[in-house]
Amino acid sequence: MIQARSVGKSAFYMAGGKIDPGETAEQALHREIREELDAAVIGARLLGVFECEAWGHPTGTPLEITCFLADLVGEPSPTSEIAEIRYFTRDEYAAMPDVAPGSLMVFDRMKALDLID
Repeated sequence: MIQARSVGKSAFYMAGGKIDPGETAEQALHREIREELDAAVIGARLLGVFECEAWGHPTGTPLEITCFLADLVGEPSPTSEIAEIRYFTRDEYAAMPDVAPGSLMVFDRMKALDLID
């Protein structure tokens, strides 16, 4: 699964961001992938909504992630606030020193559904 690292941050996490007022979660997906990875998505389907503690924020800060599965169109490349993107297996990601809890939850859901090894 592709993960992004923001400028000045150490952890990799799923590309994406906040839903703007008047925007649906799927519209935010399309906008954020275009803004952060300079790519487009097709075939978006909801994987689930995940609740966890926000990484890089004060302890106890809640985060709700609406996550989609989709195919990328175009070669993703870091743009705007993104410093680096990498593909990880679940085990590679879990072994990192700084792991975003939400990303790990998504990896685990995908593994449970036999979408990844």
